[in-house]
Amino acid sequence: MFKRNLAKFNQAMGFQRSSYWQKVQPGSDLSTKETAPNSSHPVTNEAVSDDANYSSWMVDHPSALTSFDQMMKDAKGKKIVVFLDYDGTLSPIVNDPDCAFMSDEMRAAVREVAKYFPTAIISGRSRDKVKGFVQLNNIYYAGSHGMDIMAPPRPVRSSDGKYHTVSLDRKGNDAVFQPAQKFLPAIQKILKELEEAIMKIPGARVENNRFCASVHFRQVREEDYGTLEEKVKSILKHYPDFRLGWGKKVMEIRPSIEWDKGNALEYLLDTLGLGNCTDVLPLYIGDDKTDEDAFKVIQKRGQGCPIVVTSSPKDTKASYSLYEPSEVLTFLLRLARWRKSSSSSRSVLSQVWGVSG
Repeated sequence: MFKRNLAKFNQAMGFQRSSYWQKVQPGSDLSTKETAPNSSHPVTNEAVSDDANYSSWMVDHPSALTSFDQMMKDAKGKKIVVFLDYDGTLSPIVNDPDCAFMSDEMRAAVREVAKYFPTAIISGRSRDKVKGFVQLNNIYYAGSHGMDIMAPPRPVRSSDGKYHTVSLDRKGNDAVFQPAQKFLPAIQKILKELEEAIMKIPGARVENNRFCASVHFRQVREEDYGTLEEKVKSILKHYPDFRLGWGKKVMEIRPSIEWDKGNALEYLLDTLGLGNCTDVLPLYIGDDKTDEDAFKVIQKRGQGCPIVVTSSPKDTKASYSLYEPSEVLTFLLRLARWRKSSSSSRSVLSQVWGVSG
């Protein structure tokens, strides 16, 4: 009932988003592009239908911005842990995967959130690559869909009473967790074969994401999609320990192990000593199919805030939605301001990194 009333409130207040869409050719940075309401493009029946479909979808997936006060009311007395996807969430989807830069404003917002809450970025990119984009040291990084996790530096008191900054796991070792380590030699072979197989397909690109191989086809002509898929699958059939997944204009080859972003979320909660706590509220924001694994984990836990970033209706396990990265920025800034206003500065450090005590 709350969500349905909230959706009606959104519409009454003008919060529903514009759906004046213009189709663009394959190979552009998006399959559809939003056009301003005052543009010269006419409003078509299709656009009106899109708007109605999105408004209807938001009844069950209301905006996390207009739902914010209720979400924080539900979070009262709980430990919030923030999880973020990267591409399409903190940065826009772009043609060249090497140019998916986050804005300085978004970086500052993530930095501010991490001052108050344990924060992790879980991406399909390699850990080193996503860390190079984000450039923050006070968060967790989980690359390769969670198959490569590094904890952030934490202050630790040594025997002489001084503090040193190191990355530790709960056993006192460097906090690097890589459940697919044994597959690295095979992944290198797959990458080489992929490069050779697709070199004659214009626009196709292979990306080494350490524990998975990505084949981008955002700039490939639509008539070449079938050929590209056949070439990728012909290579994969020689590697039975790997499977093929799909993202936004990307094919991903990764080890067939029971590990995904949902497992990474659970591992990180365990690392913080919060895995079995009943007063923990994981908040996860993501836009891709692979983020659904994390949404499912939150749903199974029975409490948390799974938030999907999407500009069109989609099947999802998320409870809330944000329209695009700019709304993610607004949400993160609001979250940090809420926490700052509701806590004293002297208790922040213990609540962020000393969550068990």
